[in-house]
Amino acid sequence: MDPQTGIGKTKQMGFGQAFKANFLGNAPEWYKATILVFLVLNPILMLTVGKYVTGWVLIVEFIFTLAMALKCYPLPAGGLLAIEAVVLGLTNPYTIYHEVEMNLPVILLLMFMVAGIYFMKEGLVYLFSKVLTKIRSKIMLAFLFSAMGAFLSAFLDALTVTAVIIAVAYGFYNIFHRFASSQKILEKYDVNHDHIVDDTYKEDLEQYRGFLRNLMMHGAVGTALGGATTIVGEPQNLMIGSIMEWHFIEFFLHSAPVSIPVLIVGLLTCITLEATKFWGYGYQLPDTVRQVMEDDVKAKEAKMDTRAHVRLIIMAVCGVLLIFALGLHLAEVGIIGLMIIILLTAFNGVIEEGKIGHAFEEALPFTALLVVFFGIVAVIHDQGLFAPIIQWVLNMEGQNQLVAFFVANGVLSAISDNVFVATVYMSETQKAFQAGGISLEQYEKMAVSINMGTNIPSVATPNGQAAFLFLLTSALAPLIRLSYFEMVKLALPYAIIMSITGLLATMYLL
Repeated sequence: MDPQTGIGKTKQMGFGQAFKANFLGNAPEWYKATILVFLVLNPILMLTVGKYVTGWVLIVEFIFTLAMALKCYPLPAGGLLAIEAVVLGLTNPYTIYHEVEMNLPVILLLMFMVAGIYFMKEGLVYLFSKVLTKIRSKIMLAFLFSAMGAFLSAFLDALTVTAVIIAVAYGFYNIFHRFASSQKILEKYDVNHDHIVDDTYKEDLEQYRGFLRNLMMHGAVGTALGGATTIVGEPQNLMIGSIMEWHFIEFFLHSAPVSIPVLIVGLLTCITLEATKFWGYGYQLPDTVRQVMEDDVKAKEAKMDTRAHVRLIIMAVCGVLLIFALGLHLAEVGIIGLMIIILLTAFNGVIEEGKIGHAFEEALPFTALLVVFFGIVAVIHDQGLFAPIIQWVLNMEGQNQLVAFFVANGVLSAISDNVFVATVYMSETQKAFQAGGISLEQYEKMAVSINMGTNIPSVATPNGQAAFLFLLTSALAPLIRLSYFEMVKLALPYAIIMSITGLLATMYLL
């Protein structure tokens, strides 16, 4: 047998062994067994306890595949569960297509905007490297990432902002990992492998991972804080604003009694977590890494010829154009992303199909996963899994109803897709208003409660917001050891403090 390829061993395998080895590839054996148990269990549950209970079990199973994202990318296992759901009749392809159709802007965004950011990576890493090496206070850096995430998400899009900070952090990590591996590179370099990292730098690398985990979570939570304040901040905001016939300023003013206190408290939480070094925060940038970053900036500046300077100028111009186009909503976000791809490839000389195709590698697996996620959402829709909770909340009155709306939307958004939850609740609330069951004033307050409920408590889990899920399943997450449970852990202080603030503001200020 060839010790390198294992071909001899493969030829001697039985059919059953080969199938077992191929099923979910290199995932742990316990993980494979768990998924098989899920697939066998679901039909049994269908026959014994019915579709409603089976639907809830399916949601838990799908969340498990997300939680184990570092063991196995969720698409294959989660996809099998979604296919089984269709086969069992828990949903159908037409409902899934309808969910995809409703979320087409998000899919276009992922396909084109993330690829557009890829072509700006060189300029973004250069710019943020200079910022990172100039600002020595971790508290100031954390606040900067959170505040910038909030400000940009209020006018742009949380997924776009998240794509930017992922690209920057990936570039940062790659610079030091390559440096730390330089003494042992005897084979093709791979940023995913640590066995080539020199022992001298392993402790610094772990510290650096923690530092980047902190910044990424501050930035991601910042996108939720800013995204809740304006009509363009999140997809469900636009949907709510359209139904209520609110324009930008009207939406902001109606939401402000809740969104602004939450924003302020969220930013204060960022500062407090870093100052106290509490709950996994407070990692510092090692001096070795700072020196490597500074040297890298100097080396790049020394090597820059006229063409490199022109590339950076083109990236800067496209960046300004991107902000302008998104801020004024000149087109759907995905279409603007396609425009950025065309401009950056045309004017920076990237014309080979292979190089252009490489830009789509990060986003397309997640796009496929998101469509699978819509398949699970379709099960929630077809089986009416949230119906009892919705009816219970609608039967309440006054401030108690607003508080219940906030809590119910928050809990369900942390489980499911916040856009779906907002759509369902707004649809039912609109029907109640049109039937004369609630006053205009209460109707407007309920819309704000739905908006804040779907935006704020949903930061508790990665499946609550598309931007968080994108971060979890990105190429960066395994590099900095950002697992599902680590994200839940790091988000917990934010989720608790911001949710309580939102709840109190809904109760006393709305």
